[in-house]
Amino acid sequence: MSALIDLLVEELIAARTCRGMTQEEWARQIKFSPTHVSSVETQHRPPTADYVAAIDKAFQTGGVYTRLLAKFASIEAEPVWHRDWLVHEQKATLLRWFEPLYLPGMLQTEAYARQVLRDARISSETAEQLLASRLERQEALKRDRPTRFIFVIDETILYRPIVHGRPEMMVEQLEHLLTCAEQTNIDIHVVPREAGVYPGLQGAFILATYQDGTVVSQVDHQVRAQVLTGADDIVTLQGLWEAIRSDSLARAQSIELIKKAVKTWTT
Repeated sequence: MSALIDLLVEELIAARTCRGMTQEEWARQIKFSPTHVSSVETQHRPPTADYVAAIDKAFQTGGVYTRLLAKFASIEAEPVWHRDWLVHEQKATLLRWFEPLYLPGMLQTEAYARQVLRDARISSETAEQLLASRLERQEALKRDRPTRFIFVIDETILYRPIVHGRPEMMVEQLEHLLTCAEQTNIDIHVVPREAGVYPGLQGAFILATYQDGTVVSQVDHQVRAQVLTGADDIVTLQGLWEAIRSDSLARAQSIELIKKAVKTWTT
């Protein structure tokens, strides 16, 4: 099993022992066999969603172990080079995200995300794992203390078909975009076609800002993304962000542009 799942198993063992329960007593409480409990605790069998859900229900944990399993599984599905970034993404209080080619993963519908991943020349199994991870990461948009998001996208994204002959997929996606834009913690801005050539066309990047003001960035490349923490790199990217942001439309204008694109896909 993975290191993160191993950590979850350790927490489950600690939860049992701090209650002074044997494996047999624990098994009776969660309605699993003692053999099953032993196999999980000796790491011969991974803890499944049903198993941790039974623990959450039996001990009224509020679903903490179910959430941990889902979070750990989603992180493990990501490429090794992306896992470091996910830590920053989850801890940041502000995420500034620029995309010139696709809608940001945080804003993608399941259908849109699945097609983007299928086109990435990876196995169908890996694509489905990454899809589950991407959808899990979207929970950051609506948690109790949601992260503040500012997205800037290129207008051409609104008109780029993900699957030819399936306009309904883009309608669903753009309507979802408008729904996201209604949230108070989300700002979406569009760089219009009239901007012509602008600095953002060099590629996508994200700036994650911590509560103490620390800024970390992820820059996308063809093969993998790179996490940047160097002061010079961050200054350069923040300057680039400001240049792109100045080329984008105001929030209300951007929403009207998205609505216009929806009408294009429905006619």
